[in-house]
Amino acid sequence: MGCLRDRRGGLAGLCDAAMMVPVSGATYSSAGVNLELYREGMARLPAHMRRTQCPRVMSPEGGFAALFQLDFKGLFRRGYEDPLLVSCTDGVGTKLKVAVNAGIHHTVGIDLVAMSVNDALCTGAEPLFFLDYVAMSHDDPNLLEQIVRGIADACVECECALVGGETAILPDMYHGGDYDLAGFCVGVVERKRLVDGSHIQAGDIAIGIASSGFHSNGYSLVRKAVFDMGGLAGGDRVPDLGNRTVNELLLEPTRLYARPVKAVLRHYRVKQVVHGIAHITGGGLVENLARIVPHHVQVRLERGSWPVPGVFPWVQKLGGIATDEMERVFNMGVGMVLVVSPHFADSIQKQLTDLGHDSHVIGTVHTATPDEERVVLK
Repeated sequence: MGCLRDRRGGLAGLCDAAMMVPVSGATYSSAGVNLELYREGMARLPAHMRRTQCPRVMSPEGGFAALFQLDFKGLFRRGYEDPLLVSCTDGVGTKLKVAVNAGIHHTVGIDLVAMSVNDALCTGAEPLFFLDYVAMSHDDPNLLEQIVRGIADACVECECALVGGETAILPDMYHGGDYDLAGFCVGVVERKRLVDGSHIQAGDIAIGIASSGFHSNGYSLVRKAVFDMGGLAGGDRVPDLGNRTVNELLLEPTRLYARPVKAVLRHYRVKQVVHGIAHITGGGLVENLARIVPHHVQVRLERGSWPVPGVFPWVQKLGGIATDEMERVFNMGVGMVLVVSPHFADSIQKQLTDLGHDSHVIGTVHTATPDEERVVLK
């Protein structure tokens, strides 16, 4: 646009002359992007991706897009009749600041997968494949590999193929060791087995599956309480919590619920037993569970019906946080809620226990009027 204007003013020759002058020393590397390190980082990733993949992944390495075969055997080991695709996206949030300060990056890769895959499970879906986006301040093959190793570990656990992603080097957007992550999961569910909360009815039981801690939510408040108000450092040990370091407590990865939830859905594939599934993220139990509860019923959750892990009262004391604020921000020890038929609650809990997941009956469903709150915590 500048040259066009110059031509109208008779100064086109200046543009031509400028184009003939070489720009001394200007390279991509001097602008903050090192292509050699970028290529080294990219070369480390295919091995991690391959261990997550299955025959349905059709993509050749190095292509511009991922291919996934839709004519496949699914969660119930037969071809889908009327499949619905399910898509989810999420990030890790300011938990990344803890990871950067600690120099530990593989656990947030697990968090990234968990946040999207756990959401997809809430529809009754089988997670199919996952993609990631990593934005960094500078090229760092070791950092990138740690992150993707964690992503791949989680994808293996969830039986979800890591099919690709994007790495962006943005030196003017991020500084020092800062980076950001985003994840994208695609799954599938048979239409007649879709779990959307519409079948929740009076008499149903709410089963809470234990979380591993804060998961990936509320870390702006966690960091303020622990580091700013509590004056603790990442390497400090907390005797009352197993003598673990602050970094170890705060970087505990989000629990992956794919195996237990898929196992329950597969076991009760003939009957409509699981009426609703809620992933408890930012907003706590009440807000997240309310998203799936129909207007003619109310879920009444009972405080004290499940154990609250010690990290929650620890942070609450350090920050002087009110109890209602804790419950509004954090999962308080419940990472996933299954709303199920009362006739099968005991057997579902036994199945969850056999799969290594603690669970508790945390509430019941009652008839309600449309103007009543969908979920109450008493």
